[in-house]
Amino acid sequence: MPLTALAMVIIAAFTHATWNLLAKQAAASRHFVWLYSAGTILFWLPAILAVFWWARPSLGTPEIIALAGSAVLHTAYSLCLQRGYKVGDLSVVYPMARGTGPLISFFGAMLVLGERPGPLAAVGALLVVVGVFLLAGGPRLLRPGADRKGLLWGVLTGTFIAAYTVWDGHAVKVLLLSPLLVDYAGNSLRCLMLTPRALADRHALLPELRRYWKPALGVSVLGPLGYTLVLFAMQQAPVSHVAPARELSMMVGAWYGAKLLDEGDLSRRLLAAGVIVLGVVGLALG
Repeated sequence: MPLTALAMVIIAAFTHATWNLLAKQAAASRHFVWLYSAGTILFWLPAILAVFWWARPSLGTPEIIALAGSAVLHTAYSLCLQRGYKVGDLSVVYPMARGTGPLISFFGAMLVLGERPGPLAAVGALLVVVGVFLLAGGPRLLRPGADRKGLLWGVLTGTFIAAYTVWDGHAVKVLLLSPLLVDYAGNSLRCLMLTPRALADRHALLPELRRYWKPALGVSVLGPLGYTLVLFAMQQAPVSHVAPARELSMMVGAWYGAKLLDEGDLSRRLLAAGVIVLGVVGLALG
């Protein structure tokens, strides 16, 4: 992986973990996804106008389908993630989502984009599975009556992560769409899709805006920044390398959950996150 791509992925890892911390803090909000999607439209409007002014992208049917599909996948991802944060711990939901996502992306990139990772990547994939299992509770998950809600929502979120990773990778690598445009269009259409639901509950919308405007603003800035960097990295390196490498954010997310949110069991969670990181390194190098 080129150093510039790696640098973008590392920066994106920190921004991603940070905005997920903000999202966890707003887990009680019914319309937080709509709030930060609307904020994204406003904050990043100058950047997208610059893209149209200088790049003048050509939008035919394939490009429009790519942008619309990305919006649907990102909307499903956002709603699943926010639901997971409502019922589970950040240090379980976040690493589960980020750990299963690259594993599925690994196979998706082979099937859809024709990439052929080496044997080391298979070892990395196995380590990701082991690390995810440990992080989510290890053997305790097998006990009767164990609370698996955070685990299940994390896996579902990871599935959507894999789907939009491969989909958006095709958009920026094959269709040559601007990463800024892909992310902005996804946020705009997501906001549009969620607007009827928000307006139907408008009596709660203004109080939520007053209460959650700071974390919503943070996500509006950091979310697109991190993902746009990832998309730029995908233009320089294989998706099967970039998708796992960005999961360095799991170490940050596990630490946030255990130390800042008092979710406890820091040693086990950091150990498990470390195993996952070793796995994603294997995926990236393989």
